[in-house]
Amino acid sequence: MRILITGGAGFLGSHLSEFLLSRGDEVVCLDNLSSGRRANIEHLLGSDRFRFVEADVRTAIDVDGHFDAVAHLASPASPPDYLRRPLETLTTGSQGTLSALEFALGHQARFVLASTSEVYGDPLVHPQTEDYWGNVNPVGPRSVYDEAKRFAEALATSYGASRGLNVGIMRIFNTFGPRMRADDGRAVSTFIVQALLGEALTVFGDGQQTRSFCYVDDLVRGFVSMIDSSEPGPVNFGNPEELTVLELAELVVKFSGSKSAITRRPLPVDDPTRRRPSIGRAFDRLNWAPAVPVETGIKQTIDWFAQNRSEVEAAAGLFADTTAP
Repeated sequence: MRILITGGAGFLGSHLSEFLLSRGDEVVCLDNLSSGRRANIEHLLGSDRFRFVEADVRTAIDVDGHFDAVAHLASPASPPDYLRRPLETLTTGSQGTLSALEFALGHQARFVLASTSEVYGDPLVHPQTEDYWGNVNPVGPRSVYDEAKRFAEALATSYGASRGLNVGIMRIFNTFGPRMRADDGRAVSTFIVQALLGEALTVFGDGQQTRSFCYVDDLVRGFVSMIDSSEPGPVNFGNPEELTVLELAELVVKFSGSKSAITRRPLPVDDPTRRRPSIGRAFDRLNWAPAVPVETGIKQTIDWFAQNRSEVEAAAGLFADTTAP
């Protein structure tokens, strides 16, 4: 297959590129490097089946040749990124998704949208099933990301219904692993950076809010299963093992060997109190379920950050008073 990956130099996009190349596909990675990094794909540039195009998905995509699939991952995804660039986040979800859909339509290619569990907002239903409509504050501080993805889902669905495009929607829950940015503000990376530097780990509220953490290798397997199928979705992809944020912090301290204390900060506005996917649809329709235990993934992610010490040190003190969703 020949596959276009928008946002292909990001955390998830680079792992997806790597997997597809390993099975013999050809990959064109499109990224404007606003949050993705060339370093994530540097090791792939020597392959004659990999091409990097530095471009903004919000403009018309100009890439030669036939494509079998488009994997649309382009979007600021970490809270500091989308809070700092709210209009870019919204226009990437709208104009960027429209551009990617038009490109897929022109090639009659399978289109897979990387949506998010954030479409469920602070859920009133637990665990979250795909038929739950969510509880999102459309004018809250997190709305730029939540609503961008909700609109992207509606746009993709409309292209499927009105244009006959082969569309699939993934709702991705918290994913972690190597190549996360040290400064991305998400819980796993933030806690690891703080632990490796001996800083206090900042837990917000009482720490009893829950998340479900899926290792990146498992998520990529799920993404590929969507590319290879004609499943329209939406389909949840995540680890149904629920952890409190405090439990996650304690795991990071334990596996890093850190002496860091755990401190508390006020809970941010609209921070979801519980988040766990129902993955029955992914299992029944795509035979997908996560296989990597959270503890194993945490150890491997700590090892990766420890090997990239300069990046860790550059983030020193960055999260003492900021959120770790």
